[in-house]
Amino acid sequence: MTQFLPPNLLALFAPRDPIPYLPPLEKLPHEKHHNQPYCGIAPYIREFEDPRDAPPPTRAETREERMERKRREKIERRQQEVETELKMWDPHNDPNAQGDAFKTLFVARVNYDTTESKLRREFEVYGPIKRIHMVYSKRSGKPRGYAFIEYEHERDMHSAYKHADGKKIDGRRVLVDVERGRTVKGWRPRRLGGGLGGTRRGGADVNIRHSGRDDTSRYDERPGPSPLPHRDRDRERERERRERSRERDKERERRRSRSRDRRRRSRSRDKEERRRSRERSKDKDRERKRRSSRSRERARRERERKEELRGGGGGGDMAEPSEAGDAPPDDGPPGELGPDGPDGPEEKGRDRDRERRRSHRSERERRRDRDRDRDREHKRGERGSERGRDEARGGGGGGQDNGLEGLGSDGRDMYMESEAGDGYLAPENGYLMEAAPE
Repeated sequence: MTQFLPPNLLALFAPRDPIPYLPPLEKLPHEKHHNQPYCGIAPYIREFEDPRDAPPPTRAETREERMERKRREKIERRQQEVETELKMWDPHNDPNAQGDAFKTLFVARVNYDTTESKLRREFEVYGPIKRIHMVYSKRSGKPRGYAFIEYEHERDMHSAYKHADGKKIDGRRVLVDVERGRTVKGWRPRRLGGGLGGTRRGGADVNIRHSGRDDTSRYDERPGPSPLPHRDRDRERERERRERSRERDKERERRRSRSRDRRRRSRSRDKEERRRSRERSKDKDRERKRRSSRSRERARRERERKEELRGGGGGGDMAEPSEAGDAPPDDGPPGELGPDGPDGPEEKGRDRDRERRRSHRSERERRRDRDRDRDREHKRGERGSERGRDEARGGGGGGQDNGLEGLGSDGRDMYMESEAGDGYLAPENGYLMEAAPE
């Protein structure tokens, strides 16, 4: 394939000339001859100093000793500075401490981004403010995190001292106290070894962290550093950590068991509620069936009674009043019971008309008629009980005259049966009245 390439490309694949061999000019290092062979230190022992004439050795300072020495020097230097500043410190002649000390409030642990206007808005709710002095660093010019607020009235300062401690401003809870520099005798600030702060004492095991004022007596009762060695302290902390972990696991397991019990009780309650609802629905169905069977039975009895009345079963009953001689006379007004009785031609025509009208009634009207018949039958039972009581009291002679006394018990039954239909008997004169057309 390369034979088809042009000469300029074939020249790229041509081998180069071999590198000519030239003999080395001098010998290699391992081929050179050394005039003085290697030897030990025996020839140089006589050059050392005599041990009897050597000075005593000096002991070097270890790293721990050097750190301890620097710490002691720093403490001593700081004590000298504090003593010097204490001689010069006089809060009553301080040019920055102005105004009435008993109206001034000390606010510490303030957010570095909090402005004077923000402090004024937060503390002006307790009363009018006369002056706010925020403390800044002399070297960097940044805020130090505390300020002095002077109120116009002392009662406002007391109110703020009582209620504003621990108030959160710009995400940090501030500490509120009175100005102790000019009000407490022998008071020294924190930078001179005084103050009430206790959050910077010792390490994390003895350091106290709180958000507001705290009683200083608790610092005196606080135990000092642990007398155990460093390794024993670590072992003790690890043991306490494992115990706390076991307590958390037990508490978590108790919560889970309580949750499982609640779910189990909830499921059992739901199951019991479903069972009760099923029983209630069954009872309702049984009651509904019982009512429907009662309704059908009542309807059947009503139909049988009406059929007996239409078939002439009640004719003998209707004729009894005339046999007793208490019926109205034959030559009475029209519509009065005549000699033909209830089975006369007029009554038969009325029955046919009544049947024709009943056949054309709607289901709603028939239901209303059944309800009316039920009410009337209930009233008839009540009247029968009242009649029994009247008969027991006076033998039936002292009751009121209602126009049906001559009819007897059978006549009353006829009257009540007639009420069930479209017509009814008037209680005043015993006439058979026709119901009003619907």
